[in-house]
Amino acid sequence: MDIVLTPEFLTIGMFSVLFVGVLTGFPLAIPIGGAGLFFGFMMFGDASFDMIYTRVYAQLTNTGFMAVPLFVFMGGMLERSGIARRMYESLYISFGRFRGGLAIVSIMIGTIMAACIGVIAASISMLAMVALPVMIKRGYDKGLATGCICAGGTLGILIPPSIMLIVYGPAAWISVGKLFSAAFGPGLMLSVLYMLYIAIRAFFQPSIAPAISKEEVGNYTFLTKLKMLVTSLLPTLILILSVLGAIYTGIAAPTEAAAVGAIISIFLTIAYRQFSFKALMEVSLSTIKLTCMVLLIASMSTAFVSVFLSGGGGDVVKDFILGFPGGKWSVFAMIMVVTFALGAFIDWVGIIFVLVPILSPIIPMLGFDPLWFAMMIIVNLQMSFLTPPFAYAMFFLKGAADPELGIETKDIIRGMLPFVGIVALGLVLMIIFPQIVLWLPSKM
Repeated sequence: MDIVLTPEFLTIGMFSVLFVGVLTGFPLAIPIGGAGLFFGFMMFGDASFDMIYTRVYAQLTNTGFMAVPLFVFMGGMLERSGIARRMYESLYISFGRFRGGLAIVSIMIGTIMAACIGVIAASISMLAMVALPVMIKRGYDKGLATGCICAGGTLGILIPPSIMLIVYGPAAWISVGKLFSAAFGPGLMLSVLYMLYIAIRAFFQPSIAPAISKEEVGNYTFLTKLKMLVTSLLPTLILILSVLGAIYTGIAAPTEAAAVGAIISIFLTIAYRQFSFKALMEVSLSTIKLTCMVLLIASMSTAFVSVFLSGGGGDVVKDFILGFPGGKWSVFAMIMVVTFALGAFIDWVGIIFVLVPILSPIIPMLGFDPLWFAMMIIVNLQMSFLTPPFAYAMFFLKGAADPELGIETKDIIRGMLPFVGIVALGLVLMIIFPQIVLWLPSKM
């Protein structure tokens, strides 16, 4: 016999179970899916399983998700190609003579790799192995060195082809191509703000980011430097233009462009003589693992949201948000604070699949552009990678850094905090100047 639950009780009950489940340390998919199945059966009986199955099947067969494994595979192959090391060496001799130059180069590499990979684990790991030892050896402050690597590496979650954008699109019923074009401006803005911060701080505190000696780059002629830049940057530029250029010009959808990028990444790995069938197998297995994780959380989150909305929970949230005192900007501030707080404890995939479908119908009622709001959520979630205790960037860097460098967790946290403030500044700039987000999509 079905149990009649009020929408208010359903809302409190489902989120309470989810919150307790997350705090107990279970993998995110278990409390999300468990809450959906339990409350669905309580409200709708056996019919809940048919409802959940239908909606989960529709979500998982969305063609937009096909781009996830393709972009993950592309990033994995590029990581094996050693292209990041080549780019760092070429930019190192070009910018190392400036104060803070090595840290700025790390941001540059993070930005370039973000436009190729879309997965932050690979970017941060590569920078930790390539750039971190050089900066520490040259006397850079450990906090600044680790902070710039974490900040530069996390740009991969924002700059296309970001996996977060691909996941966000179907959850919010927004074209992934539009999200790609909208994310380009905020991504470059944050990259420039990071480099400005490093340059200004190095100018006033030269001891924390000293320039390398003239003798270190004196043996490189102009032609040698030019050859290093061309051989490292030109293939990367070709890859970026072939993938993002095809999307922005309307030649191909993100899924088809991702397939082209995956093939080109294999060719680049072969060209750099780093290809092996063992590497191909390892990249394929890691792609399967990450894709399965995303799809598992997607299916369980769909079960949660389906029951929540069918039981009237969406109306409860809508009435609460629309009735929140202070107007639409106070509501917006409340949503940003909640998203930031959730990001410190919950994986971004779960936040998007649970929070976004509930908020998406309400945002136009508040008078906000859905595309602009999507970028605000995504940039906000970027801070979750830099804010403990759930700071992914910290764990990736700690795991990839050479133990002999003596990097401690407190060094990483101290280095990340200024960049968290810069992301917050970026959010403010996007509020004041919404065309940072909306200009490029309007030209597509």
